[in-house]
Amino acid sequence: MEKRAFKDSIYTAIAGLTKAFGNANRLEILDLLANGEKTVEQIAVQTAITVANASQHLQLLKNARLVKARREGNFIFYSINGRKAYTAWQALRDLAIEAEPAVQVTLQQYRKEAGSPQSHHLTTLPEPSLIQLLDVRPAAEFAAGHLENALSIPIEELPQRLGELPRHLTIITYCRGPFCTFADEAVHLLKANGFDAVRLEETYLDHKLRNDEAWN
Repeated sequence: MEKRAFKDSIYTAIAGLTKAFGNANRLEILDLLANGEKTVEQIAVQTAITVANASQHLQLLKNARLVKARREGNFIFYSINGRKAYTAWQALRDLAIEAEPAVQVTLQQYRKEAGSPQSHHLTTLPEPSLIQLLDVRPAAEFAAGHLENALSIPIEELPQRLGELPRHLTIITYCRGPFCTFADEAVHLLKANGFDAVRLEETYLDHKLRNDEAWN
């Protein structure tokens, strides 16, 4: 093969792969699937799109090998396709937070309005004896993987379960990452009820990558 044809072929193939990232709905789907497998119906509800559109996006992501699927009875469950697929999404997400002004401004504005302008990172967490990690994602996502010693209280159950939380500790809430609003809602509710609370930016999978833990 002539070297120009070789390079054209390689970069064309890579450009084709990157098209999978070129849609807002598909990026949100990747973010959701990083927190546990879901059906096309669940994805459609959580991204506010039709089932048909969700199915089309999932097929494109599957063709790009960014997501994988398994069948159980009448349902097909989708999940992110391993470490490299998540790392690619993580790198794009973090680059946008660092370099894209529109993302920075929107995050700051939302967090300020939500009452959770401060946040912790995995590298800045206080001593474990001073905090209680609170996972406010759905129970199925917690079961798929969570931070060590975290307490699971899905955001919709939190108002009724405040009594389970220690008032002498700082409550560190986390959900699906920096673009998830569950943690902000939790911080607002906790502060309104007299707790010292702050959100965590990273996800459980960010923790796994940082500690070089294996996954499928």
